[in-house]
Amino acid sequence: MKYIPLPKELYIRNRAKLASKMAKNSVAVFNANDIMPTNADGTMKFRQNNDLFYLCGIDQEETILLIAPDCPNPAWREVLFLRETNEHIAVWEGHKYTKEEAKAASGIENVQWLSAFDNIFSWVANLSERIYLNTNEHLRAGIVVETRDVRFIKSCKERYPLHTYERVAPIMHGLRGVKEQEEIDQMQVACDITEKGFRRILSFVKPGVTEYEIEAEFIHEFIRNRSKGFAYEPIIASGSSACVLHYIENNKACLDGELLLMDVGAEYGNYNADMTRTIPVNGRFTKRQRAVYDAVLRVHKEASNILRPGTNIQDYHKEVGLIMQSELIGLGLIDQTDIKNQDPNWPAYKKYFMHGTSHHLGLDVHDVGTMHYPITPGMVFTVEPGIYIPAEGIGIRLENNIVIQENGFFDLMLNIPIEAEEIEELMNS
Repeated sequence: MKYIPLPKELYIRNRAKLASKMAKNSVAVFNANDIMPTNADGTMKFRQNNDLFYLCGIDQEETILLIAPDCPNPAWREVLFLRETNEHIAVWEGHKYTKEEAKAASGIENVQWLSAFDNIFSWVANLSERIYLNTNEHLRAGIVVETRDVRFIKSCKERYPLHTYERVAPIMHGLRGVKEQEEIDQMQVACDITEKGFRRILSFVKPGVTEYEIEAEFIHEFIRNRSKGFAYEPIIASGSSACVLHYIENNKACLDGELLLMDVGAEYGNYNADMTRTIPVNGRFTKRQRAVYDAVLRVHKEASNILRPGTNIQDYHKEVGLIMQSELIGLGLIDQTDIKNQDPNWPAYKKYFMHGTSHHLGLDVHDVGTMHYPITPGMVFTVEPGIYIPAEGIGIRLENNIVIQENGFFDLMLNIPIEAEEIEELMNS
């Protein structure tokens, strides 16, 4: 791994939080993600299952975590199972965790090789009344592959048909939605790396450069600062492409007079940043571009101030919509007649601002957490309003990452330039 791992004390606390939410005499099992194939004998880069990582910090394939807080045998209350290494694996794949290293990283005393899992799990399961199993229950997830977790669910239910089964995902969503300080610190590093990339391209962008060259500048800066790379597929969208919300082709030349929208974030230690900035390709906003930019920035600032403990995220989105509605009237994009005749399920402002303003951020870019209960301190959200005017070739989105606090918020991207004057000054210095 390139990153500096977080201390084991975080994972000890995280497991204790999960244990406190589990029913008595129960066991929970978490599996690593699969190594996904490409073609021939190729594989994709491994990405650890975020629930497992949150609970033990082990960033290695074929890992299993067992948690049984009330097991009569204290040695089996927390067991970590690892892929056993050998000389062949060491030569072809490199170093893997030893038991001692895994114990030091996770704080789990009992570390076993995978070959011991079936026997130990059989004992623990037969001493338990309930089995908690994990699945991907993200509200936006579209599951089209059979994951390691799903395969384990099938085999577990065949082997232990009379047990009571529980979903662990709702518990994990609640826990992961509220970040510990160590997690916030890791996200701050990801945001700081993202800042370095953004400042790098401010002096690089000019008419004639291509979107893929800009992408290359970002990835260079990210990796040289110990990131694995992009937290998600980067959007480097010039001109009218900025009106395509998930534009990822990044293959066009940036032209004089156009705007350049960049939705880019670095990951660090499996935690993610999610930044969007929009800049003028030639270093100067036109009068119309500046008017739209300032409108988006005002919505961004007001939206950040609305996110407070106790706020319901659905009500927040409606309130931000009304703020955007006012700005669009000021820009001459909608009028009172549009508002009077609007569909309540698709307000008039949605023609120019069609996506949500905020989502949870953490180990996932669209992180798990509740979107239907009040916001609490420790949650981390994006704030990302935008205005998209295809007829004018203008697409502007501005996005920062904020931590909800008792009496306000802390902006993890406070130092990343966002004011139009500063953007222009840096591009022309």
